Amino acid sequence: MFTTQTYDVAIVGGGMVGLTTAIGLAEAGLSVVVIDSSQLKMVTGEPKLRVSAINLGSQQLLDNLGAWTYIDQQRLGPYQSMSVWTKNGMGQIDFDADSVQQPRLGYIVENDVLSFALGRRAAELEKLTHLQQHSLLRLSFGEREAWLHLSDNLEVSARLVIAADGAESVVRSQAKIPLTFWDYGHNAMVATIRTELPHDGCARQVFSEHGILALLPLADPHLCSMVWSQPPIVTQELLECEAQTFGRALTAAFDGKLGLCSLNSSRQSFPLRMRYARHFARHRLLLAGDAAHTIHPLAGQGVNLGLMDAAWIIETLNELKNAGKDIGEYRHLRALERNRKADAMTMIAAMEGFKQCFSGGHPLKKLVRELGLNLVDSSSGLKTLFIEQAMGQHGRLPEICRAPHSS
Repeated sequence: MFTTQTYDVAIVGGGMVGLTTAIGLAEAGLSVVVIDSSQLKMVTGEPKLRVSAINLGSQQLLDNLGAWTYIDQQRLGPYQSMSVWTKNGMGQIDFDADSVQQPRLGYIVENDVLSFALGRRAAELEKLTHLQQHSLLRLSFGEREAWLHLSDNLEVSARLVIAADGAESVVRSQAKIPLTFWDYGHNAMVATIRTELPHDGCARQVFSEHGILALLPLADPHLCSMVWSQPPIVTQELLECEAQTFGRALTAAFDGKLGLCSLNSSRQSFPLRMRYARHFARHRLLLAGDAAHTIHPLAGQGVNLGLMDAAWIIETLNELKNAGKDIGEYRHLRALERNRKADAMTMIAAMEGFKQCFSGGHPLKKLVRELGLNLVDSSSGLKTLFIEQAMGQHGRLPEICRAPHSS
């Protein structure tokens, strides 16, 4: 026997994008349920391997929603500068927050730390129900509502379903939304690295003909989160080699910029794939975050793109509610879908362009990328544009990402 509970919005997925969306919609006065297959836990001990670079636009969103204050400041890695260069070449570009009158460019934060902070904020909201350790079994859509059949004999109905359940989205699959995807031909290896020299709050990235290596500053001045994307066979060799051998290879690949590098954690890897859903919206359904799109991590913009999905969804549904319109009707969601598809496709195209330009050892390619980096580095206008893009401060943003949120 199923027990049915009715809400305005049902969000499947309790990660960063799902909880952010839920908090904003609940603050706007909509009743929201989050269906989360996992259980949020406080993060302690050594840094977790999966981290995100949160730009200032996303940070402002999280702050305005009241979640940022719950992040453990001891696990937050603010960065004030970025340095990008080509291996065995002369191309380099350096960004600094001071040049755009900002105290920092962004923050490196563990995904689980941010999710836990969002969970604490969600628990404060009367309009928000967070069902943890519940799985979606079956999804069906009607003209006026959708029904979600969950584990533990629970049924939920809602005027709108939001899929925020990741790259392998069950909702997207059950809704039979086609997916365009391709393999980038690289695996990303992640680990926490201890560096001989302090990172000084600088996010560093080096491009070689075989791959891309980034060391992102954590709260400890000698700890960085590593993301190293290379062909699978090379990644496998680095996963299996001894820790000392790996440390030497990493130090050399990073041109010794931070002195001797050594492992401070285990190593993990995962394949890199671009995904782009054919539809981001249907009648009674929206896709957000990795359920709608995944991109190459080389610019660290994946989670920020997902959080912008959340911000635009919050703004759009709030406007529809205030206008007395049905929040689940597809005709009211089309403009939002066009907005998010355009942003996602622009980012996918930019990442593919970067990857193609910065990979391969052809002399002409090497010359172009070195000239390109040096051109941007020497042009204050171009440099400011790149910095603003990296900070999430370029182009039109939802109000909730710009100014303190007022209820």
